[in-house]
Amino acid sequence: MSSTRTLIRGGLVITAADEIHADVLIEDGRIAALASHGSAVAEGWTADRTIDATNKYVIPGGVDAHTHMELPFGGTFASDTFETGTQAAAWGGTTTIVDFAVQSVGHAVREGLDAWYAKADGKCAIDYGFHMILSDVNESSLKEMDHLVAEGITSFKLFMAYPGVFYSDDGQILRAMQRSATNGGLIMMHAENGIAIDVLVEQALAEGRTDPRYHGEVRKVVLEAEATHRAIQLARVAGAPLYVVHVSADEAVAELVAARDKGLNVFGETCPQYLFLSTDNLAEPDFEGAKYVCSTPLRPKEHQAALWRGLRTNDLQVVSTDHCPFCFTGQKELGRGDFSKIPNGLPGVENRMDLLHQAVLDGHITRRRWIEIACATPARMFGLYPKKGTIAPGADGDVVIYDPHAEQTLSVETHHMNVDYSAYEGKRITGQVETVLSRGEVVIDQRQFTGRAGHGQYTPRGTCQYLN
Repeated sequence: MSSTRTLIRGGLVITAADEIHADVLIEDGRIAALASHGSAVAEGWTADRTIDATNKYVIPGGVDAHTHMELPFGGTFASDTFETGTQAAAWGGTTTIVDFAVQSVGHAVREGLDAWYAKADGKCAIDYGFHMILSDVNESSLKEMDHLVAEGITSFKLFMAYPGVFYSDDGQILRAMQRSATNGGLIMMHAENGIAIDVLVEQALAEGRTDPRYHGEVRKVVLEAEATHRAIQLARVAGAPLYVVHVSADEAVAELVAARDKGLNVFGETCPQYLFLSTDNLAEPDFEGAKYVCSTPLRPKEHQAALWRGLRTNDLQVVSTDHCPFCFTGQKELGRGDFSKIPNGLPGVENRMDLLHQAVLDGHITRRRWIEIACATPARMFGLYPKKGTIAPGADGDVVIYDPHAEQTLSVETHHMNVDYSAYEGKRITGQVETVLSRGEVVIDQRQFTGRAGHGQYTPRGTCQYLN
C-alpha cells in the first residue's frame, strides 16, 4: 500500500494540555507532525488531501469508555448494534469506544468475551476495545482475569446492584479487587445497594406506585452514596485502584472527594444525562418518563452543581455516555404498569462531545477540560494513551474538525443512533462535528458519512496510566 498523507491546515488545535494554531500532518494513519500555521516547515508540506480548518477547532477523536452495544437486558437487547452504534459515535466525533463484554452466571469469562468479539468483528466504523463484566466471581473467573489483562482487556466491571443478574457480594468484590491489585487490572464499580433497592421496589409496586418516576424514587441517593463508600473501603483493604461508573448524586461525589483527599487511587465517571437531565424528565406524563429510565437514575436538578464542580476539581475525571438505547415502542413499553420491567438505559453516544462543548459555552468547564474529560483522561484511564486521546506525533490519526459556531437542534429526526427517540429532543446547542478522521481515514466528510463497517479495529489496552 502506498503512503497517504493528509494535511489539516489553519485550525486551532486543542488538546488537554494546549491550544495552538497549528497545521497537522497525518501520514499512513498516524500523526506525523505539527507545525505553526504559516511557518516555513508547514508551508513546505505536501499531501494527497488538504482539509481547510480555518475558524474551526482541530481536536482529538473522542474516547467513550462506557457503551453497551447489543446488550441483553430485561428480556430484550440494546437497539444499537456495533455497526449502527459506532457509526453514530463517529457522527458525534467519537473515534474509540470501550464496550462491555458480559460473563453470564455459570459460564466462563472467556465464553462471554468470545461472544462479544464475534458481535463486533467486522462491524465497527471506529476503533473499539472491551471491558469485562464479571457476574460470577469464583476461583476460575479470578484466574481468567490474569489472562485477560495479558491480552489487553485490563478493566473489570462489578455490580453492587441487580441481584440475581450481575450482582456480586462484598466477599466476591474483595476477591476481585485483590486480584486486580496483583495483575494491574482496574475494577469499575456500579455502586448502588441493590439488595436494599429490591426491597423498596417490591414495596412501591405493592402500594401501586408503578410509574417510571418511582424508578428514581426507590434508587435513593443515600443507597448510591452508601455503596460508593463501601466500594472505596473494600478497595482500600485490597490495596487496589477503583473507578466508579455513572456517578449521579452529590453524596456519592462527596465520598469520592473524601477518598481522593486521602490520596487514594479512586476515580469517578459521570455521564451527560446526569449533567443535563433530571427527575423532571422521569416524571413526564403518559409513560414518557420511561425514556429516561437508567441506573443510576436521574436525580433532582440540584445535584448537577456537585457533578460540574467535581469535573472542575478533577474529583470526577471522565464523562462517558453509558450508551444503552432501548426503543420507546416495544422495549421501554415492557414496563407499562411496572417500572421495574422498563429496560434500563439511554441513548447518548452521538451527543456527548456536542453537549460538553455546550458546557464550555455555558461556563461549566474550559475548552481544554472538555478535551481532557472526553478524550485524554479516558484514554489514560484505560491504557490507550497516547495512541488515542491526543494530537501529537505518533498518535493515531483520530482527529475531528469541529465547527464551534454551527448551531443545531438535537432530535430523533436527525440523529443516527438506532433508537426511536432522543433523550435531548429539541435541545438547541452551538457547536457541531464537521469532519472526522479515524486512523487517518475520513469517516465523516463535511457532514457526510464516508466510513464503512469493518474499518474499526479491535484495540488491546495497556493498564491504567492514571495512578498516583
